[in-house]
Amino acid sequence: MINFSLIVRTFVITKYFMEINFEKYEGTGNDFVMIDNRTYFFPKKDEKLIAHLCDRRFGVGADGLILLENDSESDFKMVYFNSDGNQSTMCGNGGRCLVAFAKKLNIIDDSASFMAIDGLHHATIFDDNIVSLQMKDVVSVKSESNYTFLDTGSPHHVEMVAAIANINVKVQGAAIRYGEIYGSAGANVNFVEQINENTFSIRTYERGVEDETLSCGTGATAVAIAMNFRGKTTSNTIKINVQGGKLEVSFDKIDSKFTNVFLKGPGTFVFQGKITI
Repeated sequence: MINFSLIVRTFVITKYFMEINFEKYEGTGNDFVMIDNRTYFFPKKDEKLIAHLCDRRFGVGADGLILLENDSESDFKMVYFNSDGNQSTMCGNGGRCLVAFAKKLNIIDDSASFMAIDGLHHATIFDDNIVSLQMKDVVSVKSESNYTFLDTGSPHHVEMVAAIANINVKVQGAAIRYGEIYGSAGANVNFVEQINENTFSIRTYERGVEDETLSCGTGATAVAIAMNFRGKTTSNTIKINVQGGKLEVSFDKIDSKFTNVFLKGPGTFVFQGKITI
């Protein structure tokens, strides 16, 4: 684990001239800028600023930015932005990383409840920074001949392929994301290869990032449920290999409803720093 302080030069792109403390976290290679916004100082309507902070050449660099805020019904609130600066739907890896961030801030101990855009989530964090995060129930799965569509907090297209290493994820993912199936809203796109009875490898094109990411938590969750729904596995604990590591998804299946859905994997601190905007 890298633990050092990063001082980033002033970016003359806004009128704020304030210093922001941030921390960088990653969950199986899906990385995030984390900001404690419990005093509501951060200008979260400034899409250009958020995109700039996430820029890998001119900013801190991340797949997304997450604000931790107060919530009257839970331990904290998660506000998630894609790297394009737009507030987005649920991010499973980001949620796990936010739980680890909250523990580092001494907001929680070993368990948490937090509010996100798709509702209330519960989580447990273990000593090795492995976080088990409860995801939303899935009550509807659309199964077509060559793909599956479902919403696991974010919308996901799941498509099986024979040789996942040969897929041009950016090109083929974008064609589906912007294609006629999903219209202007688009969807995240997951390509899947089965390894054994309860293990699958996936590669994901994420909307908002508009590229392949090393991992997608809601995508891993969608793949696990889709593979069970299509009869590719009978297991309700499924291992998912992503480009940045390994995740585990478990659930209970009651008729056609998937409940008690949990996404388990690391939420790792990378570094902390200050940036003047």
